[in-house]
Amino acid sequence: MVCATGLGAGFFPIVPGTVGAVWGIPLTWGLQHFSPAIQAASIVVIFLAGIPICTRAARYMGGLKDPGSIVLDEIASLPIVFFLIDMNNWRIAAAGFVLHRLFDITKPPPARQFERLPDGLGIMADDSAAAVYANLALRLLMWCNAV
Repeated sequence: MVCATGLGAGFFPIVPGTVGAVWGIPLTWGLQHFSPAIQAASIVVIFLAGIPICTRAARYMGGLKDPGSIVLDEIASLPIVFFLIDMNNWRIAAAGFVLHRLFDITKPPPARQFERLPDGLGIMADDSAAAVYANLALRLLMWCNAV
């Protein structure tokens, strides 16, 4: 429960997903000190570990499909946004964070469909899809020298 709620960040009264996603910043920064292969493996391991954690937390919270207080999905998906992108530039870091939140909130297809997957898989998968969109959008902004 503590992991799933981002040490309680998910219980913040307003925008708990955004508050929880802040925990993804040090995770991402830490992972960026490793090779791309280790980063990719870590992302996969964190995703897979998050499935049972989110499943158990959702059931504990009354069986809701994706309770807002579960923010592990936001935390775990932030490294995907910055995969092979150096976040040491504050503009890039801010743009990636905002894009992640934008795509997570709007859930363009297939992210919305992934949310319908069972239990923790659905909780984790939609945010991971949103993070892939954010990564691609951030790359486009960087290519256009907009950040």
